[in-house]
Amino acid sequence: MNSRNHIVTRFALLYLLMLSLGVAILVKVFAVQTIKTDRWEQIADNLTNYTVSLDPNRGNICADDGNVLATSVPGYYIRIDLAAPGVRKIYDAQSDSLAIKLASFFRHLPASEVKRRMDAAYRQRDRGYLLTPRKIDYNELQVIKKFPVLRRGAFGGGRIIEQENKRVLPLGKLASRTVGTLNKGAADQGTTIAGNTGIEQAFEEYLRGKSGVGYRQNLSGRWVNRIEIEPRDGMDIMTNLNVRYQDITESALERQLIASHAEWGTAILMEVKTGKIKAMANLGRKSPGYYDEIYNYALGDAGCYEPGSTFKLMSLMVALEHGLVDTSQVFDTGNGSWKYRDRTIYDSDFGKGTHGPMSVKQIFEKSSNVGVAKIITSCYDKDPQKFVDAIHDMGVTDPIDTELTGEGIPFFKYPGDKDWWGTTLAWMSYGYESKMTPLQILTFYNAVANDGKMVKPWIVREIQDKGDVVERMGPKTLKHAVASRSTIKKAQKMLEGVCDHGTGKSIQSDIVRIAGKTGTAQISSGGGYGKGLYLASFVGYFPAEEPVYSMIVTVNRPQGAYYGGAVAGPVFREVAEKVFAIHQKFNTLEEEEEEDAPEPLPDIKNGNTRDVVAVMRSLDVDFKGRKPRTPLAGIEKDTEGIALKEIQIRENQVPDVRGMGARDAVFLLEKSGLQVRISGIGKVKSQSLLPGYKHKKGQTITLTMG
Repeated sequence: MNSRNHIVTRFALLYLLMLSLGVAILVKVFAVQTIKTDRWEQIADNLTNYTVSLDPNRGNICADDGNVLATSVPGYYIRIDLAAPGVRKIYDAQSDSLAIKLASFFRHLPASEVKRRMDAAYRQRDRGYLLTPRKIDYNELQVIKKFPVLRRGAFGGGRIIEQENKRVLPLGKLASRTVGTLNKGAADQGTTIAGNTGIEQAFEEYLRGKSGVGYRQNLSGRWVNRIEIEPRDGMDIMTNLNVRYQDITESALERQLIASHAEWGTAILMEVKTGKIKAMANLGRKSPGYYDEIYNYALGDAGCYEPGSTFKLMSLMVALEHGLVDTSQVFDTGNGSWKYRDRTIYDSDFGKGTHGPMSVKQIFEKSSNVGVAKIITSCYDKDPQKFVDAIHDMGVTDPIDTELTGEGIPFFKYPGDKDWWGTTLAWMSYGYESKMTPLQILTFYNAVANDGKMVKPWIVREIQDKGDVVERMGPKTLKHAVASRSTIKKAQKMLEGVCDHGTGKSIQSDIVRIAGKTGTAQISSGGGYGKGLYLASFVGYFPAEEPVYSMIVTVNRPQGAYYGGAVAGPVFREVAEKVFAIHQKFNTLEEEEEEDAPEPLPDIKNGNTRDVVAVMRSLDVDFKGRKPRTPLAGIEKDTEGIALKEIQIRENQVPDVRGMGARDAVFLLEKSGLQVRISGIGKVKSQSLLPGYKHKKGQTITLTMG
């Protein structure tokens, strides 16, 4: 009996406990829904109206030596809380003066219209009325902060400052199309800007970073932004582009475009063994005598044209590979014209003398259309599919699929297609009725220079996050051999012959021996070929005996001279000579270094203290003394190691930015109230205003980089 009572008692207690818990839950639900409705409505209102997205700093895009090709510097917008108590008290007395100041500063609207719009927003109690019609820099911000009403600050004047990073190219238009452009970002990604072209677009996922979350809170009448989730800055993209090579390439190309009054031109410089793209220039005509990077003709659809004579190498290599001809075999080119079926093929120098019988090697060197067409039709007229299949097998017809988007798709006809005509084989053999981009052509010629191994062209070598390598790219092989060893050797000899005593003879250099092929293709227009419309090109490699670099130069619609050797060739030679001279000098310096010399200290720039320390730690380098407490740190080297010094920012005093990169220097100087101009590339070598100099706000300082 006692046991039964004991069990009943325990069940009763458990029942009472569960009943109490259920009652408590019901009371809590009731309280949330009714008693504390105002509190939860306030929380919901805060989340809806006062939550702000905090933009991260977009990552840098850098050259192979760390030079910054694209970076972000801060820009600002100013808003005003027209419902703030402080503003309501003084608006009537000071709004006229504010309108006059804004109209005078921006010169966008009359003061009366500025006042009318501001009054309308005031009547609606606008909590964030935009006062600045455009983004302003740090110096302009300091001026506008002193305008009537705004000078009273965030509480008394309702002043709201929004910071938005501005994308800048410290080196101007250098490789700007490869670097890319930005546009307004997608709302679902929480970004205000996003990559639109080039590397900016291709690596948007890494560059943009991740937005943070904050909210505006009124603390005793003062509105402040509270950060709930810190934004994560974008990662840095380290490229294979060499600033000096890029400058040399763009300058040479631009001079030729101006001289030829051409429509556009492109030039690509690539390492033979690795496929690293060291320079990529794309210049299109914006106005007479002025060219800019407006499109990536190197790999885009607009640069995908009939290759012309540069395709003759592929055609002859197919016949050589099949053993159907040899370079010494002779074909009669007659007077430079030949009727094949119902169409006549002409050599470019038809009417200027006859070549008559020539060997296959001579036909290639003289770039005879008749000779190449006779060779290929004699070999494949009864089996054109064998020829086209071999072209496909060499990897010529496949897209390269580089990191950058928008690659033009190669176009090649195939026997049995509805547009395969009886004359297609002959015309295809010397570069017509097919299409390729300059980069696709270069990739094949680079394979010949690389003893048959076709490597993929690539631009980006690393992705870094605050100095740590997140992802490292490397060379990729597309085809281990585009042809047999013997065919490759014969192709190399033919390319050398073009520049020794063929159509590229004027291109040959006394400084570095060049091998390559000229190309002069008529441009199709309106169903036929336009009179006087040509695409001039030269593609090859240097030095011919031990290739290090390959390159293609393409010039569209030159006026006057239009042959590849006369238009594209001089650009190739100038770039080859200058790049080879730099390459040789660099190798000589390396050889002269003493093997037992102490390991040199790394070349670290002055800059953001956190970044400097992070870089040193990633390089496993210690610094003497303590870590600076200032936001910026300077580097001091001696025989004992590296010390970090504090860089102070003093009002109206010019800071010392020597040794800094462009991004940190511009930020520091603008924050000090100076307007900045940059000359050159690299780190800051000298500054026009001496450190410590008392300056006036808005004064201009010129930085010489080196």
